[in-house]
Amino acid sequence: MSTKYRFRDKYRIELRERDHLPPHVHITGGGLDVQISLETVTVTQGNAPQKILQEALAWISANQADLLKEWKKWHR
Repeated sequence: MSTKYRFRDKYRIELRERDHLPPHVHITGGGLDVQISLETVTVTQGNAPQKILQEALAWISANQADLLKEWKKWHR
């Protein structure tokens, strides 16, 4: 598991090296485990407070190409 971004001293965006398709990341921390599609940058599983999602989705969107590249590196 690789933490890509930490925010609000509680939450992390993680890319898990041994994970399943389709390409995605997880928002974890504070009791959350939300799955976000790297292809569409939308929530595919779980839920979180709107402000947490907004911040996380903005960061994922801004870093989408790099995250997808790393996903493909780990999941050939």
